[in-house]
Amino acid sequence: MRRRLILAAIAMTGTGAALTLALPQSDAAPAAALLDPAEAGAALARATREGKLADARAQRLTAEAEAATEAAEKTASEAAALAARIQQAEAGIEAARARLAIAKDQRARLTARLAAKQAPTARLAAALQTAARRPLALAALQPGSLEDVVHVRAVMASAVPQIRQRTAALRADLDRGRALEAEAAQALAALRSGEGDLLQRRSQLAALEQQQRLASRTAQGAALREAERALALAEEARDLDGLVGKLGEVAALRDALAALPGPVLRPADLAAALPAESAPAPAAPPPAFQLPVQGRTLVGFGARRASGLASTGLTLAPARQAQVVAPARGRVAFAGAYRGFGRIVIIEHPGGWTSLVTGLERVDVAVGDTVIGGSPVGRAAGGAEPVTIELRQGGKPVNPLQYLR
Repeated sequence: MRRRLILAAIAMTGTGAALTLALPQSDAAPAAALLDPAEAGAALARATREGKLADARAQRLTAEAEAATEAAEKTASEAAALAARIQQAEAGIEAARARLAIAKDQRARLTARLAAKQAPTARLAAALQTAARRPLALAALQPGSLEDVVHVRAVMASAVPQIRQRTAALRADLDRGRALEAEAAQALAALRSGEGDLLQRRSQLAALEQQQRLASRTAQGAALREAERALALAEEARDLDGLVGKLGEVAALRDALAALPGPVLRPADLAAALPAESAPAPAAPPPAFQLPVQGRTLVGFGARRASGLASTGLTLAPARQAQVVAPARGRVAFAGAYRGFGRIVIIEHPGGWTSLVTGLERVDVAVGDTVIGGSPVGRAAGGAEPVTIELRQGGKPVNPLQYLR
């Protein structure tokens, strides 16, 4: 009876191997560093939200591609849908990294707690194991051993419930450790699956862009002339505001010339034919406006920068090589390197609206290209190089967040 009680007490404390919390380590994480545990929760929520939005955009663009009748519009919608799927995969990778960071941080905290409990529990288990190995016959030969057996039985009968109660939290911690290890393994598998999806979708987008380039070779002459004009304007402009202003003047002149009516006969009553003067109606903002890249907001619109000047746009911190898309439908007015801002893209939208995206590592559009909302325009450098989006109406910066769809 004494031996059974002692063995039961040992079972209550758990084995020595379990006390060390020798959880099997997951495979090595990818080369990208894990998120800071303090920021992982916010990153997980942001990535989950952005993933859902990207999935909704991809479904909408795929439906538009299937409904399009013109080849150019269909190809543009397909490319935009692929770009949205790429952003969805990027958001999934970010969410998986956040889950992995949270699981690893919780497991490290649990290991520290168990390490503090290990020494006294291990001593108790060793003492009980030593007592359990003593043969009952040997105890009967010792003086007073029969009385001791009775005493030990009484002591153990009252000690086992206490041992069970005190080791309940320990057993729960061990179960939690195994659950955390499973969560980390699932997050790592999701991370690798997301990276595989990302590579596949980038390959599909590259193939589609190659198809678009082959189809548009006939229009390269006009595009080259537009690019040369944009570069000439960039040389004349002293700063980025000046460049946007000059491009806006050219766009306004082009729209005005296109809107001129043909020759008409002079009416007999010229005064009656003149239209009444009225204030121009404010132009509607670009429809379906969206942020060009996913990432944490570093500087909001109107916030004071280190220089003391107010921000005229949003500054985002994307992942390395993140997909950058057009915020809305429009025409590419500038695409390329600009001093102090890396590679930039300026898109003219109807109604005198202009969007400006800076901080790109690679640009995949050319001057004169027509893009739709979500069309791929390049890749972000990421890391220490943020991406900035500005939206202007008539040359004046406005807060892009109030126009997000």
